[in-house]
Amino acid sequence: MTIRERTENFEEEILSPYASKSRESKGRKAPEEPCDIRTCYQRDRDRIIHSKAFRRLMHKTQAFISPEGDHYRTRLTHTLEVSQIARTIATALLLNEDLTEAIALGHDLGHTPFGHLGEADLNSVVPGGFHHNEQSVRVVERIEKNGKGLNLSHEVLDGILNHRGAGSPKTLEGKIVQLADKIAYVNHDIDDAIRAGIITDDDLPRDCVAVLGDTCRKRIDFLIRNIIKNSEGINDIRLDENVRTALYKLRGFMFENVYNSGMLSEERKDYGVFLSVLYGYYKDNFDEVPEEFKQNYDNNTDEHYRERIVVDYIAGMTDRYAQNVYKELGGKLKNYL
Repeated sequence: MTIRERTENFEEEILSPYASKSRESKGRKAPEEPCDIRTCYQRDRDRIIHSKAFRRLMHKTQAFISPEGDHYRTRLTHTLEVSQIARTIATALLLNEDLTEAIALGHDLGHTPFGHLGEADLNSVVPGGFHHNEQSVRVVERIEKNGKGLNLSHEVLDGILNHRGAGSPKTLEGKIVQLADKIAYVNHDIDDAIRAGIITDDDLPRDCVAVLGDTCRKRIDFLIRNIIKNSEGINDIRLDENVRTALYKLRGFMFENVYNSGMLSEERKDYGVFLSVLYGYYKDNFDEVPEEFKQNYDNNTDEHYRERIVVDYIAGMTDRYAQNVYKELGGKLKNYL
């Protein structure tokens, strides 16, 4: 018996009947010989961690662009915090922690530089819009490993794609990450916004604080416990309705008073059209897009394939790389402002 088979047997014996068992995975688009040590979801987690896109997350904005101070979240630390929250819930509910971790670590691989500003900026100019969850899937399927992709399991791809918006993950592990993402960014962005002096504790909606708690730590702990209490022994991941209402109201407060507010007017002025300007430039000067993005699409007949490759290039940039490119292009961008 291999170590992988032993782990798969352990899952069958210990995990909830509602858990996604490694042995029951729908597999990969390109079939592979199984590893003798790791389950399919453990291999997916490792592939994501060793990817270039994952490493770039350390230099991508979470909520605040180039903050003064070393303790603000980046897209990487946000990803790790989502993973920690999600794994805690999955373990308590006897669900598949490896699948949960793989989804959590991969959920933001396609996010733009400059956080919410960058995504909104690209979304305003790209035909069909830009959504980072869809780009995350594209990263792991079409961009990583020089266009070969990571060949992840079906369940991991589903969780990454459906972690935001109206998506509905097909696994409980994916549903956990969907909630853990919101729990993490709402509370940690509050923490960073208070540190930046944009809001204070007193600004938070009192009814939300009364339900969820008056500190970041208390709110996260309460939300985790509420999910576990409501989801144990059932085929669903749930919050009490009043708790869900309070969480989403707090999220709305953050969009209105932080992400989309005039309080970040300097960032909006400096970076609000940063990516759309680069998109316009590279669309007209496609020969300047690096070959690593173009080489796999030479025979593509899609009329929008050039735009798609430009999006791949720009969305994959880190904050500092985008800033350097913008500076180097200088006067060439004047016609795109």
